[in-house]
Amino acid sequence: MAYDIAVADRLRNYFLEKKITDIVEKKMFGGLAFMVNGKMCINVSKDRLMCRFEHNLTEELSKRIGYEAMVMKGRVLDGYCYVQPDGYDYDEDFEFWVDLCLAYNETVREDK
Repeated sequence: MAYDIAVADRLRNYFLEKKITDIVEKKMFGGLAFMVNGKMCINVSKDRLMCRFEHNLTEELSKRIGYEAMVMKGRVLDGYCYVQPDGYDYDEDFEFWVDLCLAYNETVREDK
């Protein structure tokens, strides 16, 4: 499982700044997932972020720089995407994606 350690550290630091403490790191989806409050929130896969968000935002988010649809078994998964480094290099863009995932995380029940 390969993931960019610098990106994972950036997430850890952001969570610390936001005082988010209920975090568990778990290897999944070929990378490192950050479980927040018992739910998969965001993942680092290679140098990409894998984001989980409200599915009805897919079309709007697809217009953002770095967005890449998440495809599994030939099917696009609404509510999930990859974000390439050019889409989160700047702090404001990184914060946008992480905050988006955190906001969605608060609305869903625990993963089973």
